[in-house]
Amino acid sequence: MDSTRSVQMDDDERMEFLGTGGTGVVSFATDEGEPPYSLPVSYGYDAEDDGFYLRLAFDTDSEKDGVVSENRPVSLVVYDQTDAGWQSVVAAGRLEEVTEAAIDSDVVQAMRRIHIPLVDVFERHPRELTFRFFRLVTTEVSGRKEATSV
Repeated sequence: MDSTRSVQMDDDERMEFLGTGGTGVVSFATDEGEPPYSLPVSYGYDAEDDGFYLRLAFDTDSEKDGVVSENRPVSLVVYDQTDAGWQSVVAAGRLEEVTEAAIDSDVVQAMRRIHIPLVDVFERHPRELTFRFFRLVTTEVSGRKEATSV
């Protein structure tokens, strides 16, 4: 098996990799000894405020509503494999719901700059689901990429 090294991405590389949005996996902390509650998610990224925005779908029989409302710590992982090697970004923090009543001008501007892909991973028609928007208030963001061979 080949050995690969990784190096830290600088801010410009991280912002270019994230673009204005894409897909990743969000994981919510759980009780000790339990695996994290993880699910695929679409995200929008605003390089101007280094902000992540998520669109989460809620079904009537989903555990997600309880997990999100408990304000548990979360991590968002974005990963891609390219011709140049793999790249990944991990952002950690807590989710803050973006409601119409709570939107300030900075959030409105950020929402205009991002693109949250609509990815259909549901067993039901999207019109049967409730979608809510969240901002990831980050405490830590790091990016790594495969080191190029010399």
